Amino acid sequence: MIKKYFIILFIFVLPQAYAQDPIHTQFFMIPETLSSSFTGAKKSTRAGIIHRTQWPGLNFSLNTQFAFVDNWFDKFNSGIGISVLNHQETTTRYSFTQVNFNYAYHFPISSEWNARPSISFGYGAKDFGFQNLLLEDQINIFSGIINNTSIDPINLNDSVRFVDFSASVLFNSENSWVGLTFKHLNKPNISMQFDGQSNLDMFMSLHSSIYIPTGNNYRNDYKLYILTNAMQQGDYNRLDLGAKYQMDTFSFALLAATNPNKVDPNSHFLTSINAFMGLDWEGFRFGYSYDFNMSDIGRTGGVYELSVIYDFDNKRCDWGCPDY
Repeated sequence: MIKKYFIILFIFVLPQAYAQDPIHTQFFMIPETLSSSFTGAKKSTRAGIIHRTQWPGLNFSLNTQFAFVDNWFDKFNSGIGISVLNHQETTTRYSFTQVNFNYAYHFPISSEWNARPSISFGYGAKDFGFQNLLLEDQINIFSGIINNTSIDPINLNDSVRFVDFSASVLFNSENSWVGLTFKHLNKPNISMQFDGQSNLDMFMSLHSSIYIPTGNNYRNDYKLYILTNAMQQGDYNRLDLGAKYQMDTFSFALLAATNPNKVDPNSHFLTSINAFMGLDWEGFRFGYSYDFNMSDIGRTGGVYELSVIYDFDNKRCDWGCPDY
């Protein structure tokens, strides 16, 4: 009975929760999580991975991994890469995996600014493991036998596969960048029901890293940036706003995650305060962030992310590359 009610709950409630894209705090560290326009943006060969764990203090914890590798082709003014996103929920064993092939083209639009339009083609899979569920009419309490079949009218797929399309554009100067992304342009059907229809909402993001001159021109490696990331998907929205300070090989950032247009009147405007620390070393970039929960959920254990990036060329990019 309990598992039957769980299935009913899944059909009416959980599809809405799992129809939202995973969001990374360190979007400024690995902006490839947001936009395919960063593919090959450093005009070198790069690879990176970021791991996110959300609410480890609860039984309902979420784990997300994103990995990418891309390369710049100077002859064609283009970057080509591949990225993989994996998302798992511990209690229900829900998992989501998507592989994307990304292409970006670079061209100048002024003496200081450049444009990088891009497209991304993906193949995704969502799995829930319903084959392990046991329904009420499968149990014979008198004989102690478990039947293999059920006449329950609820029919669900164990998994769903879909094709996905996205597009982005990035505008950047030597130190600043502003980007716009539209994911799931084709709104793929992600329903777990046979012959069901549940379209994945389009994900929109307007993100930026704006350099703020501080007057400390004696050290070019000391820089201050204002960071923003406004996101909308269906009824859900989020605005991350903060600042990052680059100090030679070290960097520090502090952001606020907010919920500007509340779906529920009881929702909090400020959902978390996110702290970040980074280190650059011999072509490697390391990052660690921790999100301090500001809502009334309870002792969630917060959210933390670990990221590692490696630049195989290990060089500073020449003019035309975004600073991140």
